[in-house]
Amino acid sequence: MANKSQSTFEREMKKASFRKKFEKKYKEFLISELVLAMMENDQKSVRALAKEVGLSPTVIQKLRSGKQTDIKLSNFINISHACGYEVVLEKGDSHIYL
Repeated sequence: MANKSQSTFEREMKKASFRKKFEKKYKEFLISELVLAMMENDQKSVRALAKEVGLSPTVIQKLRSGKQTDIKLSNFINISHACGYEVVLEKGDSHIYL
């Protein structure tokens, strides 16, 4: 049986330095994607969401575009709630709603 050749991505992910950088950037990308998806699903505009959660439209726009790569947990929870979502910590059968 022949060995399956690895993709460039698979080879690079074996390198600790590449993997660490990738994981950091991927987490930053996810925040942007989550905010975009929540806003689209609830049909919220940048200005309406910003007003509802008490943030500037610039902050919301930076989160959407990925230019702002970190967010306070309280702001993320407020954005989630404003778009009709719950934030839940889950461990086994335990759930903590934030």
